[in-house]
Amino acid sequence: MTPALQPRRRSLLVGPLAGALLAALPAAEGLAQGQTLNVFNWTDYIDPKVVERFTQETGIQVRYDVFDSLETLEAKLLAGRSGYDIVVPTNEPSFSRLIAAGALQPIDRGRVPNWRNLDAALMRKLESSDPGNRFGAIYLWGTIGLAYNVGRVRELAPDAPTDSWRLLFDPAVARRLAPCGIVMMDSQIDVIPSVLRFLGLNVNSTAEADLRRVEQALMGVRPHIRTFASGGAIELLASGQACLAFNYSGDAIQAADRAREAGRGIVLKYVAPKEGAQLWFDVLAIPRDAPNPAAAHRFIDFLLQPEVMAAITNAVHYPNAVPASKPMVEEAIKNDRNVYPAEEDFARFFTVSAVPPAVERARSRMWARVKAGR
Repeated sequence: MTPALQPRRRSLLVGPLAGALLAALPAAEGLAQGQTLNVFNWTDYIDPKVVERFTQETGIQVRYDVFDSLETLEAKLLAGRSGYDIVVPTNEPSFSRLIAAGALQPIDRGRVPNWRNLDAALMRKLESSDPGNRFGAIYLWGTIGLAYNVGRVRELAPDAPTDSWRLLFDPAVARRLAPCGIVMMDSQIDVIPSVLRFLGLNVNSTAEADLRRVEQALMGVRPHIRTFASGGAIELLASGQACLAFNYSGDAIQAADRAREAGRGIVLKYVAPKEGAQLWFDVLAIPRDAPNPAAAHRFIDFLLQPEVMAAITNAVHYPNAVPASKPMVEEAIKNDRNVYPAEEDFARFFTVSAVPPAVERARSRMWARVKAGR
């Protein structure tokens, strides 16, 4: 989801290594001087040393651009000729929608021997978006929930239900927390299914009446929302400028780490609410018109090595789908149930499906009204 500090909206250009070093490596290692791999990934979502290592081992230079919303990614890919070789869409609705639109090419598993390292159970869950797992491999995954400042919430609303979506979507609770700052993710694709779940409705509902109920619920708390942000919530939480945020699990955990390192006494916690939290998978995929699909396959194969995925998880605090990486993940991360949920937690997680274009347009119009507050 995310992908490594502020600003959130940025590009990382990994320059060439010393020519002498590359020249010294054996030709048998398959160097590809002169080639470039173009990557479009979420912000704050990779260990830069991993990218450097890929270039060192292959000779392939990397142009690394970032996005902070699924809407941005889809617009680039659906317009065609994006120039990217690797993209990282979320399973629903973007990944399945890009597959249906013919915007992605199948992955040649014969060129990705490390595909065998993927968690078979998680890949089966991905098949609801990608039957047969033809178009993508899970990169990282997580949940969407709430990050909150333990001290400030206790001070302003000591009886607040910190294990529930009511912490945000109950106007009475949100009103009390408003003075310390509430941040809402600026993505209707992510927010609306969670509101539907909170209301006890089908998370994939296309009914107008259900959408009206979602709008009413969001309008009920809109006066108490300080800002809408797809990026930036990490810094707002870590610095104490916000005390509650609708956010991705890994972003929330990164914020907690930064707050702890700053030593200002800010304690942040993430919760996947008891009513249910959205489970998502971010997927390594290759655009149909990728200029360098051979390099794309090499990059996917490179990333699926256990030690590489462990390094990424250690850097960004999102779980990966390579079980053999777990022994190399830092103890504090792999033992954190918010990063690696327990088996019983999956019973209350849900995944979503893409909705028809007409419903998507209605949701977008509704979201614009909510953001405008009218």
